[in-house]
Amino acid sequence: MIHQRTFPGLQRRFGALALTGLLTILSPFGAAAELGEPEKDELRFGFIKLTDMAPLAVAYENGYFEDEGLYVTLEAQANWKVLLDGVIDGQLDGAHMLAGQPLAATIGFGTKAHIVTPLSMDLNGNGITVSNEVWEQMKAHVPMENGRPVHPIKADYLKPVVDKYREQGKPFNMGMVFPVSTHNYELRYWLAAGGIHPGYYAPARGDISGQIKADALLSVTPPPQMPATLEAGTIFGYCVGEPWNQQAVFKGIGVPVITDYEIWKNNPEKVFGMTETFTEEYPNTTVRIVKAMLRAAKWLDENNNANRPVAVEILSRPEYVGADEEVIANSMTGTFEYERGDQREVPDFNVFFRHHATYPYYSDAVWYLTQMRRWGQISAAKADDWYFETAKSVYRPDIYQQAAQALIADGLMAASDFPNFASETGFRPPQDEFIDGMTFDGTRPNAYLEQFPIGLKGAETP
Repeated sequence: MIHQRTFPGLQRRFGALALTGLLTILSPFGAAAELGEPEKDELRFGFIKLTDMAPLAVAYENGYFEDEGLYVTLEAQANWKVLLDGVIDGQLDGAHMLAGQPLAATIGFGTKAHIVTPLSMDLNGNGITVSNEVWEQMKAHVPMENGRPVHPIKADYLKPVVDKYREQGKPFNMGMVFPVSTHNYELRYWLAAGGIHPGYYAPARGDISGQIKADALLSVTPPPQMPATLEAGTIFGYCVGEPWNQQAVFKGIGVPVITDYEIWKNNPEKVFGMTETFTEEYPNTTVRIVKAMLRAAKWLDENNNANRPVAVEILSRPEYVGADEEVIANSMTGTFEYERGDQREVPDFNVFFRHHATYPYYSDAVWYLTQMRRWGQISAAKADDWYFETAKSVYRPDIYQQAAQALIADGLMAASDFPNFASETGFRPPQDEFIDGMTFDGTRPNAYLEQFPIGLKGAETP
């Protein structure tokens, strides 16, 4: 637990409010809206020990929450389910969440609750690691150049290994962090692109294993436990965020073979999630939370990542991620190490603000929903409009815009830091930088699903 700071007197608290308490901004509906004092100023936020919780840590350590009159306690959570339950039952006011969590909760896959997100926390940041034994078997199929593997390393090179295990009657077990995590969908995407079936869910039949028809058996392992589970031989590979891929390299127990940046360039990762009820009861507080986190995100990326070494030191503290600075720096400062000694430049491995990383695009939500449908978590076919309506009920660019306009009015950010709100539709242009060459157009979700040789489409069921 991280306890909120106290200050001599209340000068800073009320000074911050005096600057912004009477600020008038435009609401997304065009009406004048006044950003007043926070309705609730003592807040508890949850997070998982991953480097992409950085905007929360920085907003706290740099005093951005306090500048908004908010007194925040940050609490590490045991796993993603505990974290989600804490937000739903009100023990937590908000949390660092998997992007799929607010969507899944809102549509009722797992615990049913209307969770919304006004802010995307980052792009990229994950990797897929395999055991040393599996890597040695894969290397026979991986193209080499000047003695080093040619990247990106496709699952095509893993397929002969998986096939061999199946022929020997051995299950090929892999870990991911949660059924609706980016990690689950990225691992499935990579495997399927290489002809390895990652399995289906069938919740309507009571089967939520995700292993129906699977060539590789995926199951949940909490992020900090990934390296130890790999070392024990319980799993042969995993997909996780940092620093737990780099930890495998430092421990000498595994080899990260691909980053999610190489699976889908600049993919959306975590979000900040709250209940819809919280945002309705405490609208000023909600906007102020987003303001503080936007400042933190910009600080993390500004001046060509010049602040990252400071961020690494913050994250290494036991109350945050608690891994060695050297391990965290291996991915947070623009590089990524694959095999021991094979360190390569990946400047956008972690992106917190560039490329409008913080904006809650409807199309990002649509992609996650298509993956839920592709692998059976959404049991029945849905019309395109259903995808759009669901995305708009969860992703809240209207709240984001209020926070951005307030920061611009405060003189803390410029209009050029944000999308053009007058013309922004919430849908990114079609994206084609996927490892399998497919194109994702968020305005055509069902047509997108039809492209894949592996995965549900139309009215298909597992």
